[in-house]
Amino acid sequence: MTSLPYEAETEGVFVRVRPTFLDDESSPAEHRFMWAYRVEIENRGPRTLQLVTRHWRITDREGRVQEVNGAGVVGQQPVLPPGGRFEYTSGAPLSAPSGLMQGIYRMTDENGGYLDARIPLFALDSPYDQRAPS
Repeated sequence: MTSLPYEAETEGVFVRVRPTFLDDESSPAEHRFMWAYRVEIENRGPRTLQLVTRHWRITDREGRVQEVNGAGVVGQQPVLPPGGRFEYTSGAPLSAPSGLMQGIYRMTDENGGYLDARIPLFALDSPYDQRAPS
């Protein structure tokens, strides 16, 4: 299933996210639901930026919240010059069949300034969530 990506823009930095439910890696009987999400970060601003940290807030449908902080993404701290883009894929497990994710990428520039690029709020929906509208 392909869907339009979720998108947010912060001072010329566009973050697009496309989540996919991974049925073959999930086990509803064991309350394990897995998603992959593809992220594209595009710098349409005037300065070169380096993604140095990430902060995720993951909320499942029961209201349980996980906060995830770390250096870079997928083991990298990519540099995005004006017009540059970076893409990666990662994953998120939940113990409930649906949830929401959102976050911030902290980016620094060559002059020591920083930008907190918003990661859009996006839904983690699975076919196992009986409360989801059809």
